[in-house]
Amino acid sequence: MRPTVLLFDIDGTILDTGGAGHRSIDRAFELLHGRRDACSGFSFGGMTDRAIARAGLAAIGAEPTDAAIDAILTAYLEALEAELAATPQCFVHPGIAEALDAGFAAGAAVGLGTGNVAHGARLKLARVGLHERFSFGGYGSDHELRHEVLAVGARRGAAALGVALEDCRVVVIGDTPKDIAAAQAIVAECVAVATGLFTVEQLAACGPTRVFASLRDEGAIQALVEG
Repeated sequence: MRPTVLLFDIDGTILDTGGAGHRSIDRAFELLHGRRDACSGFSFGGMTDRAIARAGLAAIGAEPTDAAIDAILTAYLEALEAELAATPQCFVHPGIAEALDAGFAAGAAVGLGTGNVAHGARLKLARVGLHERFSFGGYGSDHELRHEVLAVGARRGAAALGVALEDCRVVVIGDTPKDIAAAQAIVAECVAVATGLFTVEQLAACGPTRVFASLRDEGAIQALVEG
């Protein structure tokens, strides 16, 4: 098999946190700016945490400086740990466990390509017992732009395999049009899954390599490990 790097998105792809992330960012804005509605006017799907904080600050007329964004994210992470602990409906999406097993069995580098900052990713994955299955990734703390996050993850995956990135097959697994666009921007394959807010038809219209209702569908895991 050609050396393969698998980069999984988290929210909507690997798991669902029952809205804990959104409630936590709302809480951060309430604590720091007295507003819980800063992020009510846009969807988080496919956005990085830094981009969410920037958009929320702009929405309430606050200067989105790096310091202001950092402050929001610090408060967000403090709130997130408590929200996750208090949210019983966190769950892993169908086919994820099988996909991870297949990726490791095939010798792929199995990592993350997520808009979550690294600590937020750890908290969410630990909540469902999956954190230890990912040894590397590209995170929202690496870059604010989604395609740059994936580029970082791809480089780390190639390094984990001990091969040059140009010799690797990179596959992004995501659930939003932004995931698909970011994969296309780094010339990676994209396996899209309709386990988030978008339907199979909506995702297919964005031109992913393959699209499935979930990774439990026939042929989905083969698409990851065999192409």
